[in-house]
This record gives sequence, structure tokens and C-alpha cells, in this order.
Amino acid sequence: MVNNKPALLSYEDPAFLNSPDGRALRIMAEYLKPLAHFRRERIQDTVVFFGSARFTALDEASRALELLDTSGSAKPASAEEDPATLEKLAKGQATQLQRAHAEAAVEMARYYEDARKLAYLLTQWSMTLQYKRYRFVVTSGGGPGIMEAANRGASEAGGKTIGLNIRLPFEQAPNPYITPSLSLDFHYFFMRKFWFAYLAKALVVFPGGFGTLDEMFELLTLTQTHKLAKEMTIVVYGSQYWNEVINLDTLVKKGTISPEDVKLLHFADTPEEAFAILKDSLTMNHLGGKKQDTGGRDELLDEESEMSLRPEITKTRP
Repeated sequence: MVNNKPALLSYEDPAFLNSPDGRALRIMAEYLKPLAHFRRERIQDTVVFFGSARFTALDEASRALELLDTSGSAKPASAEEDPATLEKLAKGQATQLQRAHAEAAVEMARYYEDARKLAYLLTQWSMTLQYKRYRFVVTSGGGPGIMEAANRGASEAGGKTIGLNIRLPFEQAPNPYITPSLSLDFHYFFMRKFWFAYLAKALVVFPGGFGTLDEMFELLTLTQTHKLAKEMTIVVYGSQYWNEVINLDTLVKKGTISPEDVKLLHFADTPEEAFAILKDSLTMNHLGGKKQDTGGRDELLDEESEMSLRPEITKTRP
């Protein structure tokens, strides 16, 4: 019997789209979909927050340690290194290693609170800028920890905030503070990094691990080599932590970077100090040295002109 059932259209065929042959289309989709969202939401540029996914709010970290202290049944260290959950702590199932993590979490929770406050201050200021598009929108990797803190602070200030989430086996799920229409999931790390770099006018790096170091040095290299045709302000938050992790003086001494390269990093230890650096540099480099523009974001736009408000994607130098 002849099968006259029509074949699936190429863009409706999941087997093809998810095959190696469809990879180029998947990559292109991770460029075009975010572009459509940013255009629709009138996003011009961003300030990106990086930092550990493992930090929690101070109240949550303190509660976890309190549960551990009162459980009275912490077990000897094991191979399990995941942070203890509140459920495990309440049942007295935490290891000694998890206890150490719980104690460190209380210490490091201040970075969560500082990121939250800095994002609030930055968003509050950016909302006073009168533009047709939204300027310096707080953006994170979309997950927990410092990412959540940044989105949370911006949300509490009443502004839009972006989350560029990556699909991972653990840790990473979109946090609840991202503006829903600006919550985007990525499969490819390099496409996610593309959107971090190409909309950002500044970067704030809080204490973190491999992922934070990777993202920080990628953008730092682009800035150092002048590959991006824009001024990128890089604020490194928590000088004590970063001075222990990275010895910049050794890099200069061994000749692997120049003394001028160190000046690409601006260190800050309070939200107010970091905000002052960001506000001054963003005003000077991207607002023409002016406090605000006279354009007027509230001006009514017709549909055609609104769709033309594309994000300000940075050009690269040849």
C-alpha cells in the first residue's frame, strides 16, 4: 500500500533539528530568539553580574547553620561535597564537610546581600535616564547565588532584569526574580557568552569559582586586546577574596601582562563604592558625560518605530 502521508517540513522535524546536521540551525536560534526578545523589550545595553551560584541570602545561610548546630548529629566527612540542604540539616544528616560549607555560606552570604543592593542602586539610577530604550539593564546568568541576588535587587527596584540561563545537570535553574519576558535558556555556552559580551557596557565580578573565572577572563581578554569597539568597565568586588585567588603582581612581574593591564580592573568592597565607579564610568563613556538624555522614554511610539529599536550590539574591531 502506498503511503501518501506528507513528509515533515524541515523546521517541524525534531529528529532533524536535534541531529548533528541541524546544529547550525540550533546555534542560529540561540542568536535570533534573544535578539527578538531584546528588541521587543526595548533593551539597549546591560551591566552583567557574575559570581558564585552557591551563595545564599544571609537569612537562609544563618538558618542552615542554626539547624546544623541544634541537630547534634553531624557525621564524619565523606566523599559527598554538595552543600547541605535544609532538609538534611534538620534531620542531622550533614557531613563535617557540609558543616564547613554551611559556616562558609554565612561568611559569604554578605556578597549575596551586597550584589542585591548594588543591583538595586544601579537599576534605581538607570530608571531615571530618559531614553526610548532601557539602559544598563542588570543581567545575570539566570541561576541561583549571586545571579539570583542581582536579578532580585533589580526587581526590587522596579526595573527590568535579564537572566541568561544555561542548561546544566545541577545547580542551574532560572531564579524567580528575572523579568519573565527576559528569561532565556541556552544550550551552548558560547552563544550565552556572546550575549553577555555584546550588550554589556560594564561587568561586575563577585567572588566565584571556575565559571566566574572563565566568564571574567573572557571579557577581560576582549577588553585587553581592544577587540570590542567600546569602553568596558570591569568592577571586581571583594578585594580580599580576589587578592587571594589571583596574584596580579606576579603576572606583571613575570611579564605575562603589562602594568597598564591591571588598570582594567576596578576593585570595590561596598555596594556604594561599586555603584560610584559604575555610575561615573557609564556616564562618561556611554552618556556623553551627561547625567541624562532629553529623548524621553515615555514618548509614544508607533508599532513600526518600536520594532526598529534594536539593542545596541557592539561592533568588533577588524
